[in-house]
Amino acid sequence: MVTRKNVTIVEFLQGEKKQLLKEWEENILISPEDPFKDRMKENGEVIFYLVIQSLTNTEERLDGVIRKFSISIADQRVKAGMNIGEFVYNVNLGRSIFQKYIKKINLDWQEIQTVSERIHHCLDQFLYYSVTYYSDAKNQIIEEKTKFIDTSHKDRLTLLGQMTSSFIHEFRNPLTSVQGFIQLLKSENPNMKYLDIISIELEQLNFRISQFLLLSKKELIGKEKIIFSLNEMIEEVLIFLYPSILDGKVRIIKNLEEEVKLLGYADEIRQVLINIIFNAIDELNTNTIEPLIEIKCYSQANGHVKLEIANNGPMIPEHLIQSIFEPFVTTKKLGTGLGLFVCREIIEKHKGILDCETQSDLTVFSITLPIASQKENKADSLLH
Repeated sequence: MVTRKNVTIVEFLQGEKKQLLKEWEENILISPEDPFKDRMKENGEVIFYLVIQSLTNTEERLDGVIRKFSISIADQRVKAGMNIGEFVYNVNLGRSIFQKYIKKINLDWQEIQTVSERIHHCLDQFLYYSVTYYSDAKNQIIEEKTKFIDTSHKDRLTLLGQMTSSFIHEFRNPLTSVQGFIQLLKSENPNMKYLDIISIELEQLNFRISQFLLLSKKELIGKEKIIFSLNEMIEEVLIFLYPSILDGKVRIIKNLEEEVKLLGYADEIRQVLINIIFNAIDELNTNTIEPLIEIKCYSQANGHVKLEIANNGPMIPEHLIQSIFEPFVTTKKLGTGLGLFVCREIIEKHKGILDCETQSDLTVFSITLPIASQKENKADSLLH
C-alpha cells in the first residue's frame, strides 16, 4: 500500500502509467478489420492524459480539452467504419483499471470518493462528446448518401423518360392505325371471331405505353376530362377481368353506394382499377384458400368518394410496403415495378389519394377522389 505522505495521487498514477496502460492494452477489444488497430496505444495515452487533467485542472478548462480529443477519436471511429460499442467498452475498461489503482493509495473513503467522482465525470463527458460527434458524423454521411441516391434516382427517371418518350410517340402512330382498322373490321364483319380479343390486347398495349409516358411527365395530347359513373366503371372492369376471376376461382363481394359521378380521364381511372384488381387476382392465385376480393365504395362528408379494394391474399412484406408505390419496386419476378407507381401518378393527377394497408389476413388499396360537383354535372349534361 502506498501512503499519501510519500506521493500524491497524480505522481502515483504517473509512476504506474506503464503498467496501467499495459493492463488496459491486454484487455481491450480490437477488431482485426479495424484500420486503426495499431493506434490503440495512442488512445490509451489519451484516456490517461484526460484522467490526469481531471485531477489537476478546473472543470471549465477540462471541458475544452475533452471536446478536442473527443472530436479526434470520433473522427477516427467514423473513418474506421467500426461499431462505436467497442470504443465505449474500452473507455469503461480504463475507468475500472484506474479505480483499481487508486485503491492502492492509502486514502480515506471520502478522498477516494472525491477522486473517483472527478474521474467518472471526466470519462462520462469524454464518452458523451465522442458518441455525439460520432453520431452526428454518421448521420451526415447517411444524409449525403441518401441525397446522392435520390439524385441518381431522379437522373435515372429523367434519362428513361427522354429515351422512351421519343420512341413511344413513334410507336403510338402505327398502333393507332391498327386500332382504327380493327374497328373498321368489326363494323364490316360483326361476326368475325377474335376481333374483341385483339382490340382488348391493343388497349392494354396502349396503356403500357402511357405508363412510360407518365414517367417522363408527358401529357397525352388531345385528351379531355369527362363526367363518368364510378359504379358503371367498376362493373365494366369486373366484366373485362371476368376470365381471370373465373380462372382464379375468386369470389367478388361488392358494396357500392348509390350513383357516384367523377370528373376526369375515364380511361386512366379504368386502368388504375384494372391494375389493382388484376394484381389482387394474381396474388390470390398463390395458393390462397377461398380467395376473396371485396370492393366497397362510399361518399365522404368532404365531397370525396372512397373506394376500397381488399383481398385476402398474402401480406405485403414490411420492407416493401413503404416503397410499393415507388418506380421499379415489385414483388413479382417478371414485374416492371411501374404499375402501382403509375396508378398513384394518375390518382394524384386527379387530385386524389392512393394508399395501401396490409395485414396477415387482408390487404386494402384505398382510392379517394373528388366527386364531380353539380355544376360540372350540369355542364356535362348540356354538352351531351
